[in-house]
Amino acid sequence: MNPAVNPNAANPNLHNVPDASGGVDQEIYIYGHSPLLYWWPVWLTGFLFATLTYMDGHVMAVVPPGTVVERNQQVPGADKPRDVLIAPAGQVVPPAPPVTGSPDEPHLRVAATNGYGVVFVFTILLVAFSTSFTFRGLASLVVLIGLVALVLALYVLGWWDPVLRYIGGLDVRLNAGGYLAVAIPLFVMWVFAVFVYDRQTYLVFARGQVRLRAAIGDGETALDVSRISLEKKRNDFFRHYLLGFGSGDIRVKTGGADEREYEMENVLFVESKLKVVQDLIKERETTNQTGS
Repeated sequence: MNPAVNPNAANPNLHNVPDASGGVDQEIYIYGHSPLLYWWPVWLTGFLFATLTYMDGHVMAVVPPGTVVERNQQVPGADKPRDVLIAPAGQVVPPAPPVTGSPDEPHLRVAATNGYGVVFVFTILLVAFSTSFTFRGLASLVVLIGLVALVLALYVLGWWDPVLRYIGGLDVRLNAGGYLAVAIPLFVMWVFAVFVYDRQTYLVFARGQVRLRAAIGDGETALDVSRISLEKKRNDFFRHYLLGFGSGDIRVKTGGADEREYEMENVLFVESKLKVVQDLIKERETTNQTGS
């Protein structure tokens, strides 16, 4: 093996494969990803807030309209005054599905604060917006970070409740099951997309060759590498740097009589993978010059 690739021998992006002469060669797979790649904050915060809501210990009661809270009322059989809910005349508390204990006992886990719900909804809207539109320039990044900081600051200070009451009495609140109803299906889809579906199309770079699988069900196509050029596109600070941890798009152009152009979007760790690809291309050029 040419010593030029020895520094990459421990690189996790490289795969060892047998060559035609019975030796070992190295190649790297480049996978593009769907925008679902960037939705991990939604299922992560869903699992987090479901756990925090369950640990909060409060439960939700479903009562008819007009129900009032009476403080410090004497309840038969109780040794001390209690706070009670009093339904309007002629109205009854809807029966709950049978769980543990009495079927009418409140059991839906809900947090005492609506801060969890506000942050969760904000996370969904922010991720949906950032994956649908492209932000350019440092100014957009500053605005987005400022919005995130504002939402978190209001949550930490406990100001979301009074702010929402001031703008119309809004109360954004989910029970623990509500968070899981979003987080679990989204997590399953995210895992399937990132580790199964997105890996059905790819570019493979090896010494002296490039292979492409452009669509699911297609076979691999060998590309002309005589005049190949690579261009990295990373123009969305929020999506590529914050949500994608250094992802980016790669545009591949081939020369020769059959000139082609391909683009792999949302490639993870694009910097390190491009470096390995460039090393493989340089090694091919060095090998050709030495052989000539």
